[in-house]
Amino acid sequence: MPEKINDKTIFSLLEVTNSIKKTLEQRYKSAFWIKAEMNKLNHYSQSGHCFPEIIEKVNGKIIAQIKATLWRDDFQNINRNFLRILKEPLKDGIKILFLAKISFDPAFGLSLQIIDIDPQYTLGDLENEKRETIKKLQLEGIYDKNKKLQLSFLPQRIAIISVETSKGFGDFKDVIDKNSWNYKFFYLLFPSILQGDKAVIGILAQLERIKKVIHHFDAVAIIRGGGGDVGLSCYNNYDLARAITLFPIPVITGIGHVTNETVCEMIAHTNAITPTKLAEYLLQKFHNFSVPIQKAKEKIADKSRRLLNEENTKLESELKLFRSITVSILNTNKNRIINASYSIQQQSQFIIKNNHGKLNVVQAKTRIATKFNLNQLKVAIIHLQGKLELQPILYLKNSELALENIEKNVQIMDPINVLKRGFSITYSNGKAVKNVSQLGEGVAINTVLFNGTINSTITKINE
Repeated sequence: MPEKINDKTIFSLLEVTNSIKKTLEQRYKSAFWIKAEMNKLNHYSQSGHCFPEIIEKVNGKIIAQIKATLWRDDFQNINRNFLRILKEPLKDGIKILFLAKISFDPAFGLSLQIIDIDPQYTLGDLENEKRETIKKLQLEGIYDKNKKLQLSFLPQRIAIISVETSKGFGDFKDVIDKNSWNYKFFYLLFPSILQGDKAVIGILAQLERIKKVIHHFDAVAIIRGGGGDVGLSCYNNYDLARAITLFPIPVITGIGHVTNETVCEMIAHTNAITPTKLAEYLLQKFHNFSVPIQKAKEKIADKSRRLLNEENTKLESELKLFRSITVSILNTNKNRIINASYSIQQQSQFIIKNNHGKLNVVQAKTRIATKFNLNQLKVAIIHLQGKLELQPILYLKNSELALENIEKNVQIMDPINVLKRGFSITYSNGKAVKNVSQLGEGVAINTVLFNGTINSTITKINE
């Protein structure tokens, strides 16, 4: 009961708070739905109860704030729903639609007792933010600006925004560092928080750092392990998405979840659903280049071997032909020499016999013509004998000189000696080239020299 002191009615604090409690209980008898932001969950694991801080913001400024209670059983039911629908537990910093009753306790004051929270509202709020961000980027005409950048043919230098202890980053490194093809990459970590409100500030700060050393990198990779949509809400943030789409080099993402894409993934140059898939994408870029090169290398080597074998076969065939022609020429000229020698011998014997008969006639005439001076006769006989003896010798020497000239001509015309003097033989399609009309630009030819063969392709013909 209130007291009376000097005509003043005085209430105790308990009476006042009990009155407030009674009034509120009479005025707010039923529960009702409220939309607000859960600033802090304040879950106590020992008791299982939560004492959330509920706020409302306008343009980033808190305009309303109240304490709340969430008893253990209600929290467990709500948390199970969040895990089932959002793949994330109930946590700080999310917008919620909750069913609550007004509660007033004389000792603890005014609060809201939370009975239920609708996870679909939280999911819908994330989708609204996503749609608004996409709309703004499209209106500015920058939605696909990063996608239009040219990624290096072989992107080797990667700036990575991630958490050093992140499982996603570890998976990415394992795939990149242990690839069986031994492709080499350079990557540098720019550490940042990857979820929650602070993630946007952290990622933006690291993008600015990368800009200062951008000439060292081919691309930026944002790498994060798996998670639900609530934890990924920062990737729908307009400021972050705008910074990514306007970044001067390609931004590739491996955010690591299998639900709907976030805006940052949608506007990135390339998006992989996991860090592992992102690493495999980079390896595939190298694979797409190296496999055709390896096949071309094998094809060139195989064709070179076949060409060498074909040319060796042709060369052996030409050498056999050279040997055959040379032996034929030598045999022909040898037979000519033998025939010439035999002819010389026959003619010499005929000349000797013929002149010997003449000598006998002269001797007979000499004996008869005694009227001639004996000395003159002797001189005449000696002169005649010398002439008879010299003529066969001169004929033999002339024949020998002619024979030597024939042998020299044979040696000079020997194909090997012709090649030694700097001449060559050109073949096209296995046939000796005798006229430029047989050839054309781009035709492959083989030039045989004394000590080898030259394979070449015609680029120009001067007639």
